[in-house]
Amino acid sequence: MTLLEPIEKIYLLDEDNFDFPTLDMMNNDLVAVGGDFHPQRLLNAYKNGLFPWFMDEYNHIHWFSPQQRMVLYPEEMKVSKSLKKTIKNKGFVVKTNENFEEVMKNCASIKRKHEDDTWINDYFIQAYTNLHKLGYAYSIETYLNDELVGGLYGVLIDDVFCGESMFAKVSDASKVAFYHLCKQAKENGINLIDCQVHNEHLESLGAKEIPREEYFKMLKK
Repeated sequence: MTLLEPIEKIYLLDEDNFDFPTLDMMNNDLVAVGGDFHPQRLLNAYKNGLFPWFMDEYNHIHWFSPQQRMVLYPEEMKVSKSLKKTIKNKGFVVKTNENFEEVMKNCASIKRKHEDDTWINDYFIQAYTNLHKLGYAYSIETYLNDELVGGLYGVLIDDVFCGESMFAKVSDASKVAFYHLCKQAKENGINLIDCQVHNEHLESLGAKEIPREEYFKMLKK
């Protein structure tokens, strides 16, 4: 690794190995740029508290490790009365890993408030589909009348599920998928859900911010 901007401490990743900056080398949320989407590099990133967020116009991957990390303990998910009614009466069917790539494509195409574009391009879709085939990336899908109407995907590293993105075509469809993820967490060996950066929607479901140092201690455990 070489230092790209000494003042900001942003590192240019070495193409010849899959190492990442350690916690003591991190300054801002953006930690490094460059590298590729080799499966081992991606897994190393998550194991070391980083994740790729977007690519710039030169196809350089930007790797982040937020100073304030948004996380949720599955047992602390807040389930509103209206969501409980939806789960009970709406008729949603929840499945796992039936349509991983379609979930990613829907996450990429869904319109979001305060966002003009998506970071989930073809490179991301191919990279995480490869991780899915290797057994590290998972999708939780919500169906209504046999149609995929919501879901989420992420990467499972030991007992931490690193959530990447979610989508909903009908009201509460993504919340139902998230509820299923939390409800089944313990039996799937998940003790923590990494929500990455602050999000009001996830905060309303029980997620909270913790210091980066605390998140790293959880990873080491």
